[in-house]
Amino acid sequence: MTLTSDPTDDQDFNALPEALDRAQRARLIRKTRTGLGLSQNEFAARFRVPVGTLRDWEQARATAPDFAVAYVRVIGQHPDMVAQAVA
Repeated sequence: MTLTSDPTDDQDFNALPEALDRAQRARLIRKTRTGLGLSQNEFAARFRVPVGTLRDWEQARATAPDFAVAYVRVIGQHPDMVAQAVA
């Protein structure tokens, strides 16, 4: 099974089965960031994530670890609270 790219996301890509988990994590992170209307630089600064790491995760060059996926999910639900907590 191949995860096909999201046609509404010009940065998304098809993923082969062996890269499916990494691709799903990348998609979640990118959709959370774009859903908040933030650039990579803005998201990285606001939530204290190194911008290079964020890029690697979003482009699936690296697999975001479980803690990072959990952090991004909390950001998606409570962005202002998280931003205040890390300020």
